[in-house]
Amino acid sequence: MFLTSRSVTSLLDAFASSDPTPGGGSAAALAGAMGASLLAMVAGMPKTKTGAPESRAALDAARGRLMSARATLIDLVDRDSAAYDLVVSAYRRPKGTDAEKAERKDAIQQAMRVATEVPLETATTCAAALADAAVVAEHGNPNAASDVGTAMALLKAGIRGAELNVEINVGSLSDAGLVSKVRATLAAVTKAAG
Repeated sequence: MFLTSRSVTSLLDAFASSDPTPGGGSAAALAGAMGASLLAMVAGMPKTKTGAPESRAALDAARGRLMSARATLIDLVDRDSAAYDLVVSAYRRPKGTDAEKAERKDAIQQAMRVATEVPLETATTCAAALADAAVVAEHGNPNAASDVGTAMALLKAGIRGAELNVEINVGSLSDAGLVSKVRATLAAVTKAAG
């Protein structure tokens, strides 16, 4: 059963259980999905700040991007848990012979790559949604300012949570070029998010 198809209470029970998944990466994606959803709600409100057609057009465009980010982040809730399970499975591979050790090492590297790239995508997607918060704040209904502020806080939490997951996983990668690329992307995302 997908995490995101559960009731809210069931999902929170899963986070509270002693099982390692869902964990912080899934929580980061969920926070981001909630933030993107709130911004999309404000962008979709019939009343804009000025009532001008330009405001409606800007909000409609932002809403489209936010709904896309929301869908990606919902998917990332489950993908993050699956990435962790992939890592656990790789570490459980046999290591009795040299061939098995080599296969296990390769499997671990592939799993750690996925476990690094998934939260990096979460951070990147949250940052893109956060950029649209400025559009929504500028053109959206001023009575929904608290919703915009809450959305921004959730997206920043999503970025930070994803950043923590990237940082803990990237150290296990042996590909120096990939490590450098991941760190550069993460630095750009966190800088842009403020």
